[in-house]
Amino acid sequence: MLKRINPVLPQLIVGILLYGILLQLTGMWFVNDKQAYTLGLWIGIALAIGMAINMAIVILDAVDGMASTGRSVRTGFWSVLRYVVVVGVFVAAWYFELANPLIMFLGLMGLKVSAYLQPMFYKIISRGQKEAGELSVDSDESSVNSD
Repeated sequence: MLKRINPVLPQLIVGILLYGILLQLTGMWFVNDKQAYTLGLWIGIALAIGMAINMAIVILDAVDGMASTGRSVRTGFWSVLRYVVVVGVFVAAWYFELANPLIMFLGLMGLKVSAYLQPMFYKIISRGQKEAGELSVDSDESSVNSD
């Protein structure tokens, strides 16, 4: 389903999750309050994934709207709403002392890290698919050449 919204979105989400796992494994050694660290990190990761999905949907709707009616949809509204939700979650976590807001921010930055590393992931994935495709093409060419 995510691939229908944007073909790169699943790779972006996997990158965010890998970033979260890396921070979870490395950060647990250096903090005293492991519960606040873990909860803050995964709230931030969940926010990052939610933001990525929301941005992909808004972009898709904007492109479809421009193509069909020539009008742009209210992308500004959705951007502001997205950030209001993020700030609201941060304020709630801070007020109720549920999680570490700094670690939540680090989890949220998984969106940026994954976005910057996504071209590298894409090259690795496409190289693997290309090599698999070349093997089948080579075998087809060898059968053609032998005829």
